[in-house]
Amino acid sequence: MLLALDVGNTNTVIGVFDDKALLTHWRLSTRREGTRDEYAMLIRGLFDFAGLAFQGVSAVIISSVVPPLQGPLEEMARQYFGVEPMVVGPGIKTGMPILYESPRDVGADRIVNAVAAFEAYGGPCIVVDFGTATTFDAISVRGEYLGGAICPGIGISSEALFQHAAKLPRVDITRPKVIIGKNTVGSMQAGLFFGYLSLVEGIVARMRAELGGRAAVVATGGLAELLLTESTAVDHVDPLLTLTGLRILFERNQ
Repeated sequence: MLLALDVGNTNTVIGVFDDKALLTHWRLSTRREGTRDEYAMLIRGLFDFAGLAFQGVSAVIISSVVPPLQGPLEEMARQYFGVEPMVVGPGIKTGMPILYESPRDVGADRIVNAVAAFEAYGGPCIVVDFGTATTFDAISVRGEYLGGAICPGIGISSEALFQHAAKLPRVDITRPKVIIGKNTVGSMQAGLFFGYLSLVEGIVARMRAELGGRAAVVATGGLAELLLTESTAVDHVDPLLTLTGLRILFERNQ
């Protein structure tokens, strides 16, 4: 079995593959202070709950945008599974030319998403990843990673309102029934939800125009399904896009 770890700033997504089949997956809070042993015990508990053999893992691949966790997770793979983990980063074969000015600056998760999206939908395509930051990544018709845009995630935007406006409360991110809020909470939710939706649609429209025509748009990330219930700008919602990309990259480097 292949253990795939996608470590984000807010959430860590763990997937278990048997060949190309995703057996199960979990979404957890990222613990930056977690140790090698703590993560091993956490994963072992998840395996036991799912009825999977912890020692059946024969390979590990890691994509992380949280540098303090890179070392502990690599050590966990060596200590508990007896394997040298594959780490998404410089030197790994992606099969995708990176046309960023400095390819090393591109987040590992963005490359993984781009590889998976092009494999599934061809090019040109655009990936929108709703994470701590929301990222937009453009892939050419030839399968080249062109670059993209980064903006604060909706969670950061919501928290900023609470932290910096003395009279505004912390609110849940949910779809309000109307755009014209009748109270403070409703007004904030309308602004966050519909404002963010308009941001996404606006950036996607401009990217499509710059790519020279109709580009397939795929969305992923924890809040993708909630935010895109109202949008016609996105063609596909794939919450497991990054895990699929990790499996593809693992196969390409065998």
